[in-house]
Amino acid sequence: MSGHPIVSLKGVAKTFGKRLLVQNRSFALSDIDITVGRGEVVGILGESGSGKSTVANIVTRLTGFDAGTYLFDGADVSAFDKKEGFRFKSRVQIVFQDPYGSLNPRATVAASIMEGLVLHRPEMDKATRRARVAQLLDEVGLPADCGDRYPHEFSGGQRQRIAIARALAVEPELLVLDEPLSSLDVSIQAQVLELFVKLIGERDLTIIFISHDVNVVRLICDRVYVMHQGRIVEEGSAEDVLTHPRNAYTERLLAAVY
Repeated sequence: MSGHPIVSLKGVAKTFGKRLLVQNRSFALSDIDITVGRGEVVGILGESGSGKSTVANIVTRLTGFDAGTYLFDGADVSAFDKKEGFRFKSRVQIVFQDPYGSLNPRATVAASIMEGLVLHRPEMDKATRRARVAQLLDEVGLPADCGDRYPHEFSGGQRQRIAIARALAVEPELLVLDEPLSSLDVSIQAQVLELFVKLIGERDLTIIFISHDVNVVRLICDRVYVMHQGRIVEEGSAEDVLTHPRNAYTERLLAAVY
């Protein structure tokens, strides 16, 4: 990493259930330290309930946190004013597990993709926005005429491609992928994974990739944080951690695959 990281979480904790006694609170995250450098693909690996999606929600400011600090590009997100908070929405984009739930069923694909451009790129005229939509659809492997159709007309894999195109529309500095393959059929997962590999190769993307899939993390991530019960139990290069694990939980994850 050169310069300061784009994402720096230090001592971040998140609790659910505002009970008076600390011992009776449910801790979703406890003392989390995560850094992501520009141009990195960083995996957050763990089973369901490990807290990895809570990390995604904190990084994207979809939820808050109760302790610790979160610096984005060196700036404390807790101190953002309204203007900085609005700009943050174009700097960080997320692709969710369920593409259908994240798309407006009443809006055409083109309208959904253009929404971010209208908000964050007001200098673009309508013709330029339409051209941008066509270019994005082509980039994710869909024909331009898909823009005039609605989400229910597409398969799950196609809808996920649309969600990816929408996330990329505003050229975000950070892309958070929260289990983007797990709701898809196995054969479709491979196709969407190929798209991610292609985009990483062609674009200078910075990605946080949330997953329970060891093999996917091994394939596309530079570094990985392994989470268990709201804590980070191991971190390092993806190759090292997933080849020579030092934590018993990581060993169990690998044993379940092999």
